[in-house]
Amino acid sequence: MKTKLLYIGIALASALSLNSCDLERSPLTDLPDNNYWSGSDIENKAKLALTPLYRGNIANGVEYNPSDFWSYHGLLFTEHLTDNAFDRRGENNPFFKITSGQLLNNNAFIGRYWTSAYARIGKCNRFLEGIESGNDFAQRKRMVAEARFLRATQYHYLASYFHDVPLVTTVLTGEEANNVKKETQANIMAWCENEFKEAAADLPRFKDLGSSETGRACKQAALAFLGRTLMMDKKWSEAAATYKEIIDLGDNDIEPNYASLFLPGSGVGNKENIFYISYLEGYFGCGLPQHGLPAKDGGWSLSNPSAGLFEAYEFNDGTPFSYDDPRYDPNNLGKNRDPRLDYTIFYNGAMFRGTEYRMSPDYEAGKKERLDYSSEASRTGFMWRKYYTEDPIADITSYSAVTPIIRYAEVLLSYLECMIESNQTINQDLLDATINKVRGRADVHMPAITETNADKLREIVRHERRVELAYEGIRLWDIFRWQIADKVLVGKIWGAPYPNAAKYSSSKEIDPTGKCRWYVGKRSFRAPQDYTWPVPLSEQNINPNLREN
Repeated sequence: MKTKLLYIGIALASALSLNSCDLERSPLTDLPDNNYWSGSDIENKAKLALTPLYRGNIANGVEYNPSDFWSYHGLLFTEHLTDNAFDRRGENNPFFKITSGQLLNNNAFIGRYWTSAYARIGKCNRFLEGIESGNDFAQRKRMVAEARFLRATQYHYLASYFHDVPLVTTVLTGEEANNVKKETQANIMAWCENEFKEAAADLPRFKDLGSSETGRACKQAALAFLGRTLMMDKKWSEAAATYKEIIDLGDNDIEPNYASLFLPGSGVGNKENIFYISYLEGYFGCGLPQHGLPAKDGGWSLSNPSAGLFEAYEFNDGTPFSYDDPRYDPNNLGKNRDPRLDYTIFYNGAMFRGTEYRMSPDYEAGKKERLDYSSEASRTGFMWRKYYTEDPIADITSYSAVTPIIRYAEVLLSYLECMIESNQTINQDLLDATINKVRGRADVHMPAITETNADKLREIVRHERRVELAYEGIRLWDIFRWQIADKVLVGKIWGAPYPNAAKYSSSKEIDPTGKCRWYVGKRSFRAPQDYTWPVPLSEQNINPNLREN
């Protein structure tokens, strides 16, 4: 999070040694003892001790696997597990295997998620035990709430994907860690509900965060995670009331400029980004540009949007996209489309960072970016524009990225979804206060939704979440809780259309629709087993209580 607390604390965190292994199997002997939590200047000591809880395991610079649920590789790249994107590393990559019928308990990436989550949980447990044993001070209640909030977010993710996992809320000895037992998903979610409620009660409102505190946990962030948790449990009325509380507080709003939400500077301190990660170039930077920029800009072209996402963006009059519509222009794919398409992705012929992006199966490798199956270029023909400034980037391995975790747009769309699912009356006033507020953003200005039939509106809201929140780490969670992954993650993956390419026939498969989309690969998501991530094999080998039944 971008705060003075983070910038100061990262430099000193190693001195505090607040590191921990997953499930505390290697209890540290160099942690601050109880004397740390007594004596003078206890509030500043607590701030420094709080810092590693926010950072978690987030890597500085380029990361080659998920270092944390909130790192760019761990958050944004979950899009590679969905129908929104493809990982250029291919079908043998651990990400691809998670949702393509090849998920095993030795998958390296789910192991990283497990380890990083329990590492942050361990830090929170140690912080809470320490601060509760120490002297009182003015900000103590708030810091306890922050630690409880951060710990509960990790259990929210673990229960969402792994389901039944150990619920550890105290510091463990090595022996205790080796014998923990799994708690049910339902009980973990119930525990999370209580933690988020109590944390929200003691956290400051969004509007009361000082300029040096932007990005720290606030009441609205805790309520938003409470809303997500209640949605997972299908407690629709309670979730609706929770989101309505955020709305009624009135601290947040939809920003007029969509692209600015994800850029250095403008992405920080606005009213829409409620809770987010903000990296600092040259100090604690983000390596996303190294992974995500095209070769023309020095990047590796690793993260590639899919044709499915491209096709999800409507025409600018609100009608569904179709290749057969005369408004479709194969030479300008963003023409006549929802403006968010061009704010989010780019494609052959588009301008990006001052030069034209040239990508086609017709181009020679080394001169332009050739669409094939071996070059270090996009595998789909699409690339992400979201998160990248048009200004010069001094170091693409250390970028001041802003990656939202909770946005007010999500709050509004979630509130409407909960109202639908709880069988509440849907009228135009509700639509205008939620989905149309999102679609009506000044630089988007898509036509208002007027549909009030619940079944039809449900699909409209799901579609809106897909395009509005694309590449923000939400899609996987959505398709899992909606139980549609076994429908949208089965079959062939297609890339950009190349109807005028002379070498389109070099595509491994020809588009049966006749639209000349580039063939990318194939997914085979399995239901029900792929909806639940297995406990990593390394954990099962140590603790028999964690083995699958």
